[in-house]
Amino acid sequence: MATITLDTLKFVEKLKSAGIAEEHTKAEAEALVSAFSEAMDSQLATKADINRLERELKADINRVEREMLVVKWMVGLVLGGIVALVLR
Repeated sequence: MATITLDTLKFVEKLKSAGIAEEHTKAEAEALVSAFSEAMDSQLATKADINRLERELKADINRVEREMLVVKWMVGLVLGGIVALVLR
């Protein structure tokens, strides 16, 4: 879980010094922390996300390598057939 830190005490004190009621400042600080938390959880990749993507990428690379091996053999056989026909 990704987190962001916010000095809520400093935030509340700054709002109170601006003339906002303490109850309102505390509620606003809690709402802000909650909003940051939700945003960060949906926006940042976790280590588990990166590991999952790494495994998927490696699987895709292995699949492409296997397909390329088949293509190499096919091209080799076709070229061999062409050379055999030309040398005939």
